[in-house]
Amino acid sequence: MFLTLILLFTTTASAASSVLGIDFGTQNFKAALVKPGIPLEIVLTKDSKRKEAAAVAFKPNRDAKNNIVAEVGVYPERAYGGDALALQGRFPGEVFPNLKPLLGLPYTDGANAFVKEYKGRYPAVQASQDHELGTVVINSAAFAKEEKPWSVEELLAMELANVRRNAETMAGKGTAVQDAVITVPAFYTADERRAIEKAAQLAGFEVNALITDGLAVGLDYAKSRTFPDVTKGEKPEIHLVYDMGAGSTTATVLRFQGKSVKDVGRFNKTVQEVAVLGTGWDRQVGGDSLTQLIVDDYVHKFSTKPVMKSRSIGVDEIKKNGRAMSRIWKDAEKARQVLSANSETTSSFEELLPEIDFKTKLSRADFEELVGSWVERVAAPMKDALAQAGLQMSDIDSVILHGGATRTPFVQRKLEEVAGSAKLRSNVNADESAVFGAAFKGAGLSPSFKVKEIRDSDIAGYAAGMTYKDGGKNRKQQLFSATSAVGQYAATKQVTFKDKDDFAFGLYQVVDEADRPVARIETSNLTDSVKELHSKFGCEKDDISTKFSIKLSPIDGLPEVVGGAVSCEVEGSGKSATVGDTVKDWLGFGGKKDQEPLKEGAEGEGPVEEVNAESSATSADDADATSESAAASTSKVPEKPKKRTESIVIAFTTAVEGNSQPAPEEMKRMKNRLAAFDKSDRARAAREEALNNLESYTYFVRDFLTNDDYTSVSTQAVRDEISKLLESTRSFMEDPSQIAKATEASLKEMLTGLKKLVEPIQSRRKEALARPDKIKALQSSLEQTEKFLTTIREQVASASAAQVSASAYEASAGSASTTAKPETDEWADLEEPDATMSSEMPKYSSPSDFSPYTEVDLKDLESTYESTISWLKEKEAEQNSLKETDEPAFTVKDVELKAAKLSQAMAELVYKKIRQEKPKAKKGKSSSSSKSKGKKAKATGTAAAKEEKTQEAERSEKGKGNSKFMTAGPDDEMPSEEQIEAMIREGNKAREDEL
Repeated sequence: MFLTLILLFTTTASAASSVLGIDFGTQNFKAALVKPGIPLEIVLTKDSKRKEAAAVAFKPNRDAKNNIVAEVGVYPERAYGGDALALQGRFPGEVFPNLKPLLGLPYTDGANAFVKEYKGRYPAVQASQDHELGTVVINSAAFAKEEKPWSVEELLAMELANVRRNAETMAGKGTAVQDAVITVPAFYTADERRAIEKAAQLAGFEVNALITDGLAVGLDYAKSRTFPDVTKGEKPEIHLVYDMGAGSTTATVLRFQGKSVKDVGRFNKTVQEVAVLGTGWDRQVGGDSLTQLIVDDYVHKFSTKPVMKSRSIGVDEIKKNGRAMSRIWKDAEKARQVLSANSETTSSFEELLPEIDFKTKLSRADFEELVGSWVERVAAPMKDALAQAGLQMSDIDSVILHGGATRTPFVQRKLEEVAGSAKLRSNVNADESAVFGAAFKGAGLSPSFKVKEIRDSDIAGYAAGMTYKDGGKNRKQQLFSATSAVGQYAATKQVTFKDKDDFAFGLYQVVDEADRPVARIETSNLTDSVKELHSKFGCEKDDISTKFSIKLSPIDGLPEVVGGAVSCEVEGSGKSATVGDTVKDWLGFGGKKDQEPLKEGAEGEGPVEEVNAESSATSADDADATSESAAASTSKVPEKPKKRTESIVIAFTTAVEGNSQPAPEEMKRMKNRLAAFDKSDRARAAREEALNNLESYTYFVRDFLTNDDYTSVSTQAVRDEISKLLESTRSFMEDPSQIAKATEASLKEMLTGLKKLVEPIQSRRKEALARPDKIKALQSSLEQTEKFLTTIREQVASASAAQVSASAYEASAGSASTTAKPETDEWADLEEPDATMSSEMPKYSSPSDFSPYTEVDLKDLESTYESTISWLKEKEAEQNSLKETDEPAFTVKDVELKAAKLSQAMAELVYKKIRQEKPKAKKGKSSSSSKSKGKKAKATGTAAAKEEKTQEAERSEKGKGNSKFMTAGPDDEMPSEEQIEAMIREGNKAREDEL
């Protein structure tokens, strides 16, 4: 509903673009598409579900003996979502669910806590370490040992590509979906953000932005609302988004407000703003961690069964059984969800282990007892977010709940205890709000859409700074705090260095009180640029300034260098002829007007803050203080420079640091392997379709041979041949080894062989059934045509005789008029003609004596009529001489074409005179009458002209494609004699009115 107000689409001259918002969850994927004609709709899965389980599986190829076949260059069948999870019971080691916690994390020889947790939940999955990159990779038994393991990014790329295909199916044929905005948790580090970007790139996406879950929910909340205008002194709204999903929990404090800003010219406009003030999180508290508590309880109960003790099967043995653990996990998750609405649930497992069944009950009270200390962790993210924002719970207007796990009763009780029940809100879709917010963000970034203007800003989440060398010592300086704004209007840091020769410096993130490298920047032309400034403008080294602009990327929120320049001030005024002015404007080296900080509400990029690297300290705390003081110093507006500034752009390279990144050759190999996998899937799908078509056709042919209706139109020899071919085909279909070897082409060839024998028989029977009725209809049309021609001929003859009489009368009247005395009144020509004179003009004796047709007009219809009669007699005689098993002499289609041609000729004759232009209206009896009726006549004439054009257009449209538009009644019947005569009478009456 709100879309009609806020989402207005604009199209470009090129093909219509589209944007996909993706909610990248631990347990599920959700996607929303924005496309002209599709305003913000959820992308459905192939099973028409609104979300897809975050899982991909490989179904190994097998030989005739059911052994796994793994060959180099041969790809197994893939399954996604629910289809993938359904394979866990059969192939627990080939199903890879919930990969999100592993994304971008180092394996560290299996010591990583999240890697340990994942391997404990899915013991059959063979997770290991990539020796080159140090990250997690997955081995699959469906591939040859020579095949490289699959990285987490590649597996996630498969899932994202599946989402993309679903979106393109929804968007329509020929539409490519490439632009995407993806949600990420607020706690994602640089390594994790780059990993999801890499996965999206491998899937064929162009990532327009990464947006945190809380901000995405905030945008969805804001897009249909208007908030207090702070320009008028009103107080903004403060809300907290509490998001507990399957894998983690986050809390985000958001400020919502309206604001008056400068618009085009001297006008102002009011925009809505959504800003993140603080975040808090717990990476381990979520639906999966609660499910794990139930799993552990079930495993413990199962291990205490007497039969387990008698076989010496303990907890460790159970947890190593991938098939058993996948079943326990599935039922434990179901039990947790049931306990959200019920007080008790029962789980039953048939042969959880060979010949061992297991059944257990779990009450809500027992479950909450298992939770224990986890309850206190529920509210921790909320408290951390408030502390980071510098607010109290009393400052919060409401707590917006998002995520499926927020429905858990003990979670809601704890939130009510901390926030109060009155502040808890369910005013957004707890499952889909984030994906709608991401799609809305994408529409706002795309130039192809115009949406309600909402200015959003996130925060960094982690403090960030730079490392460099000063006097041979390693230095570091914090540039951004954890609450530094991220977005289009965020601040840019201009950092001044003392270096005049090529140098390098690094960027880092502070994660868990440790500095993690993000990027390394190295200059390549600084030394030469300084020399150029000295040689051309006489700049001394001490007067030369080296500056770099650093900001938090609006795409992924990571610190990045956006530009650099080396400059100096020289005497004189005017612009340099050798230096690009755009560089000075970009870095803030322009005139006073350009260097003024943006005023409140002004349009443009964010403010520029000066930072001096020369005065930085080595500790992070001192660096933070330096950064704050430097930022404060920028509030002064610099005086107008008296000298001009000469500057040269610094060329530099940026190398990604942190987790090792794959080389370009490795990325190309990944893309090629994924493309080959996609090609294999398409070939497999085409082959399966061909196999299904062949199988279904064999069932049809089997029934066909026993159907007596086809016996009369087929010979015994042909039926025997069909039976023999069917038998061989069925024998092939029942041999798995033969089916395994069959290709798409061979399957299609077998289907074609059967159809070549069967379809002619089907066609003969179909023709035999339809032929009599079609011939009867054609004969009826011929009879009607003959009557029509007879009637028209009589009308033409009568009209011809009347015309001869009229001509003779006119001739005698003309000779008499030559003896009349000519008019001598010079004004006589201006008078209206006398009515009595008009009545003496010669006319036809009767309207019935008039005919709009001539003998010439009838030639086409007569020719068509004669040729159709001749063709029908010839073909009927030929058909009568054939057997039922012979191919027919003519088809039903031939009869229909003849009837259509006859009908078209009839219609053209009937409408021939009607299409002619009508004569102009006669003058009135007096000049005064003519004058008074002028406007009315003009209007009537215009209406008549429009009506004539409309009728002719309709007739022209009806006449396309040899369609039988001159019909009366159902089944394209020719008009009867009475109907034809009625048409002629109407035509005569119209002609009489015209005359």
